[in-house]
Amino acid sequence: MPLVVFCGLPYSGKSRRAEELRGALEAEGRAVYVVDDAAVLGTEDATVYGDSAREKALRGALRAAVERRLSRHDVVILDSLNYIKGFRYELYCLARAARTPLCLVYCVRPGGLSGGPRVAGAADSHQNASVSWRPHTEEGGRPLAASSSVLREPQAVDFVVSGRTQADVTKELEQEETRAPDLPALVTPEFGKSAKRVSSAFYPPELMEALTQRFEAPDSRNRWDRPLFTLVGFEEPLPLAEIWAALFENQAPPPHQSTQSQPLASGNFLHQLDQVTSQVLAGLMEAQKSAVPGDLLKLPGTTEHLQFTRPLTMAELSRLRRQFISYTKMHPNNENLPQLANMFMQYLSQSLH
Repeated sequence: MPLVVFCGLPYSGKSRRAEELRGALEAEGRAVYVVDDAAVLGTEDATVYGDSAREKALRGALRAAVERRLSRHDVVILDSLNYIKGFRYELYCLARAARTPLCLVYCVRPGGLSGGPRVAGAADSHQNASVSWRPHTEEGGRPLAASSSVLREPQAVDFVVSGRTQADVTKELEQEETRAPDLPALVTPEFGKSAKRVSSAFYPPELMEALTQRFEAPDSRNRWDRPLFTLVGFEEPLPLAEIWAALFENQAPPPHQSTQSQPLASGNFLHQLDQVTSQVLAGLMEAQKSAVPGDLLKLPGTTEHLQFTRPLTMAELSRLRRQFISYTKMHPNNENLPQLANMFMQYLSQSLH
């Protein structure tokens, strides 16, 4: 079943939106699995994004967890930063190999540290086939203040600069969460637990700035970033109808060469390939002994001919033979066995002239 990839900086509301989507899908009888950093690491740990080696290992673990869960019966939600477009392409290939649809939900916090990443494709969302929701604004053009504690968490990060410790910030955030007056109607009952888990990961200002600088915003013009749903803040509800259509009414992308299984080959395919190419080389070395430039070198059992223009050395022919074997090993097919000699002769003719 489909894969939903959440993308965005810390404190942008990814986990809350993932909980909303999980609750809505489970209410419709769908089995949903949520894969996040805590599920892989055992606990929330923001410092992993300050170490390139640990972050690379985390991405590998997230990809493996998603691959294990992808099936024809379950919905998998990946709740992580997913800010590298190369990693999002790997997830796209996983979904394509599993022949299941994929959609991307891009969460953006209005305002925020350093202004946050630019929303790619938001200005021309209709041309890029993306869906964008923006919060209502006041007359001055500033976004209205959100009532959720998740949006106020990055503001608490600035207090650390004024001398407060991380423990004080965490305590204040927990108290602020208990005072949250009104939440959107689609927030699931588990949100309280999810919000505490999100706020437990403390991102220092310098790490937030680094993540913002290297953030690669999704763009719906890329096939691995569409369909793209851009959510700015919490003013608008989660577009469940559009996400449902993208996941369950669209056809899965067709597999291509990088995600298709190689055709089956017999156990002695490589042995026959090695034997046939060796016989061709031996026949060519023997045929050119009595040939003059302009003659066609013919071998028994082949319909292809090689024009003789100059003496050929065994080293040159052996190099071309290794190249042909390497290419043929990538595309093994039992149907090609009777034509291996002709295919090799044709390859030699094109490579030598």
